[in-house]
Amino acid sequence: MVSFNNIIGHKDIVKHLQNAIKTEKISHSYIFTGRPGSGKKLIATTYAMTLQCEAGGTEPCQKCDSCKKALGKNHPDIIMVNHEKPGTISIDEIREQVIHDVAVKPYCSPHKIYIIPDAEMMTVQAQNALLKTIEEPPEYAVIMLLTSNIDALLPTIRSRCVRLDLKVVDDNLVKKYLMERLHVPDYQAEIDASFAQGSIGRAKDAATSEEFSSMTENALKILKYVNTMEVYELADEINSLSGEKQNIGDYLDIFQFWFRDVLMFKATQEVDNLVFKQEINYIKEQASQRSYENLEKILEALEKTKVRLRANVNFELALELLFLTIRER
Repeated sequence: MVSFNNIIGHKDIVKHLQNAIKTEKISHSYIFTGRPGSGKKLIATTYAMTLQCEAGGTEPCQKCDSCKKALGKNHPDIIMVNHEKPGTISIDEIREQVIHDVAVKPYCSPHKIYIIPDAEMMTVQAQNALLKTIEEPPEYAVIMLLTSNIDALLPTIRSRCVRLDLKVVDDNLVKKYLMERLHVPDYQAEIDASFAQGSIGRAKDAATSEEFSSMTENALKILKYVNTMEVYELADEINSLSGEKQNIGDYLDIFQFWFRDVLMFKATQEVDNLVFKQEINYIKEQASQRSYENLEKILEALEKTKVRLRANVNFELALELLFLTIRER
């Protein structure tokens, strides 16, 4: 069900939007900014549905014609702007889907709402073309720009929109959501919530993806036995990771959580705050074998590896250097 009540976290933003509806102070242009998976699209579509709802409340009623059309994704006055080329939204797409279209009055609603996901992909020309509509919109127009990189939007656009920053959602809220709504078991929800780093979308993907659970399993196998592996076995692992280049960032995140757990247990001897509680015997063993300095070095090496891979350094070489650091005592 699409409802503000179903949005996890972001209470201030929900309150702001519901107040705007109550006081009839709807802005003509908004920027929702936050990390991928933070809920920008969900909040924007919930707001759009509520603005068009025939019941006129601060939640969509789900029953009126307008709500049914919005739920069926075929509302003529809620326009989701799309683009053909990956990575770019052209001036023609903005002209056709927004600028020319906005001149036509709403078909059946008080507003005509345009939602532009990945707004940072608009070319400078597309942004400049949109600027005129943002500066002089028809009274019924509401434009929502969704972005995970606000700096890619022109300062002139940023200064003319109401900016709403989606902050990361607390791990405990994410975990609760996974357990209550998706019925994920406790220990798995702990891993998924840590991996999500405050993003409900990312948590949901992790919890519902078979690929993620087999990736976690594989990463843990490497981490538990990395100290006792022979050099040729490590080489095999590096080769197998080469076949999963698209997931390497996720692997490195899991490695980081593991060594933070080892460091945390070494410092506190407490299990409660660990991500991988169910692997406590292995964590205990590694905490006793490794020095603080060694663990700090590994965590630094993991960060360096991420930077190297972003800079397109040789993949196998970057992983070899990382594994050598992990093997050191």
